[in-house]
Amino acid sequence: MTQTPTAHTPAQGKARVQFTVPAQHPMVTVLGSGDSLLRVIEKAFPGADIHVRGNEISAVGDATDVALISRVFDEMMLVLRTGQPMTEDAVERSIAMLKASDSGESDGQETPAQVLTQNILSSRGRTIRPKTLNQKRYVDAIDKHTIVFGIGPAGTGKTYLAMAKAVQALQSKQVNRIILTRPAVEAGERLGFLPGTLYEKIDPYLRPLYDALHDMLDPDSIPRLMAAGTIEVAPLAYMRGRTLNDAFIILDEAQNTSPEQMKMFLTRLGFDSKIVITGDVTQVDLPDGTKSGLRQVQDILEGVDDVHFSRLSSHDVVRHKLVGRIVDAYEKYDSQHGTENGTHKGGRGRSGHKGK
Repeated sequence: MTQTPTAHTPAQGKARVQFTVPAQHPMVTVLGSGDSLLRVIEKAFPGADIHVRGNEISAVGDATDVALISRVFDEMMLVLRTGQPMTEDAVERSIAMLKASDSGESDGQETPAQVLTQNILSSRGRTIRPKTLNQKRYVDAIDKHTIVFGIGPAGTGKTYLAMAKAVQALQSKQVNRIILTRPAVEAGERLGFLPGTLYEKIDPYLRPLYDALHDMLDPDSIPRLMAAGTIEVAPLAYMRGRTLNDAFIILDEAQNTSPEQMKMFLTRLGFDSKIVITGDVTQVDLPDGTKSGLRQVQDILEGVDDVHFSRLSSHDVVRHKLVGRIVDAYEKYDSQHGTENGTHKGGRGRSGHKGK
């Protein structure tokens, strides 16, 4: 996008900038259907006046706002040049990244266009990409380190992005197999209360991992890959006593591991393997008095070479916008009342259990 001077002089104390959108980009791709993308930008900068005439866009307002608006449109054009469409969510996240960089809250090393155009995996007509700066750094850390911890609230893409990297590694022959595991403890329930065989008891706990696999691979190929041992989905207890070589290993819901289980899992690492451990330390479902292995391991392994901790927050939630607000609301309540997840520390939640 080119910026051109304008003959109109802005009011005193105001700045003005004008952009020309290249002819190869239809204005609807820049402004959105029904000007939906433009409305996102206007809402983010209420003190600025943005006008469109033909393929010319002008903005008048505070110098800082006008400079940011200019950068927003520049980033949008960089994304559009890759053939990837802009969405309202992508524009909102671009603005948030630029504002954080401008205010010093972020080091600003990566631009929104770099974050939004990084392809991890293309499958079944869709491409999986990071959507936030922290997600991009999490994905990059998986490339650079042997053991990566992805820690953050629900909906931040911790497991999904790790699964995409695992499938990518398998398809590019970086590893020969994928191993997905979870502790079979959820929301205070116990396997013994579930009907059926051991496999039928365990299966519901592993279902989210199957669901992610179905998003990334041809569903018809999954049973064949599992039968061949190329993909293994198993409860954490099944990892004991094994050495896992030439594998991409993901431990999901790691906040529900005990310290002993966490050490057991980490020491399964074999040659030419990579481990990604994901979890949310605010949603521990272990019995009262049991310490979370994910909480403890941060104190033990922080700073160890080739081990990386990626921490995501409510700003990285990519589910319904309300999920991020819910996470923030719980954090605010807990800080005001000295609670965890709305429950007094040392007390019991509705399930009768409280993790430490």
